[in-house]
Amino acid sequence: MRSLRERASFWTAGAVVALALWTSACPTMIYPLYQADWGLSSTTVAWIFAAYPIALIPVLVVFGDLSDHIGRRAAILLGLAAELVGVLLFVLARDVTWLLVGRAFMGLGVGLSLSPASVAMVEFSAAGAEQRAGAIGTAVSAFGIALAMLVGGGLSEYAPYPLRLTFVVLAVAIAVVAVVALGLPRHTRNETSARWRVRAIVIPRGNRWIFAAGSIAFASSFVLGSLVLPLGAKIAHQLAGSDNALVTGALLSVFALSIAVTALLAKRLDTWTTVILGAVLSAGAVWLFVLTGTTHSLVVFFLASACAGIGYSFDFAGGLTILNRYAAPHHRASMVSGGYLVGYTSQSIGAPALGAVVTANGLMPGLLTGAITFSVVFGISLVGSLAVSTSLRKAPSQKRIPEAIATD
Repeated sequence: MRSLRERASFWTAGAVVALALWTSACPTMIYPLYQADWGLSSTTVAWIFAAYPIALIPVLVVFGDLSDHIGRRAAILLGLAAELVGVLLFVLARDVTWLLVGRAFMGLGVGLSLSPASVAMVEFSAAGAEQRAGAIGTAVSAFGIALAMLVGGGLSEYAPYPLRLTFVVLAVAIAVVAVVALGLPRHTRNETSARWRVRAIVIPRGNRWIFAAGSIAFASSFVLGSLVLPLGAKIAHQLAGSDNALVTGALLSVFALSIAVTALLAKRLDTWTTVILGAVLSAGAVWLFVLTGTTHSLVVFFLASACAGIGYSFDFAGGLTILNRYAAPHHRASMVSGGYLVGYTSQSIGAPALGAVVTANGLMPGLLTGAITFSVVFGISLVGSLAVSTSLRKAPSQKRIPEAIATD
């Protein structure tokens, strides 16, 4: 039975995960205001969004296994400090340069904190509860996204300083969680005693097909996010006819609510079934957003947001569970960091490309292009998960890769 300290550490790590996703999505409801007040194009907004994953990627490459060496707590605190700097730059921003640098610091912070926090949730769970930890991790991620939508929408519509106040609130939340995180254990049993050195993310030979299937499924959630987060508010306003930021935020928070509810249900499903459902529902979601543009219906937009949330949840929880479950303990952080690397690389390519198409051709052609392209990604995830799960069923002894063969 877990001790009180282990339970507290589990939920502290969960709070760090929620903050990471809140930080990731925090400008979503403010992007239309930047476009209106500062005259920014959709391409510029997409690059502000993409500065986050672009900065995060080298952190994952260089520091992907850092927490395996210096401890989860130290890596988490470094990440929270960088997130705080990034959010404060948004509070003080005077032009696009401030926003780009702020997003880069947010990416640095999330890159340092999200993987160790996700791993810590597994380590502070009961033995054999990896899938439960993955489901709760997805749910708290959704809670972070929902906070970004509702706090951003409500404050930008009804409070003073609409370009800044939402970031002040987030900065306070980060500071509070950082203080609580000081109480985390310095080290956990799955860390290595070897000295850390700069090296690429290590995927053990025995884990590589599993990693491919898990990371593509995981990346599908990030690909879907590259449409919903930078363009969701614009779709609601221009195509679905929503003129109130809080209403738009509430509609987009359906995306997050669906993620949370689905994550809690997904833990009852087989992991590979979860991934397959995620691919199918993600493809359905992007085409429902296209249908929103042809019907100009808030109801269809609501359904698209809900379907996107369910698909995202299955993609994220399934992929994360695969990466955690099949990793040798001393390579777990590296496997999870590798999954985040694939996900954020996909997002850093998808968001600017989609923004450029929208700027050049309009929102509706951009949505159609995104739906076609992203559906290919979801199809690859579907085929890959079917192939690997079939292989594992034929060789049941390989369901859990022994640490003895999971070598560099």
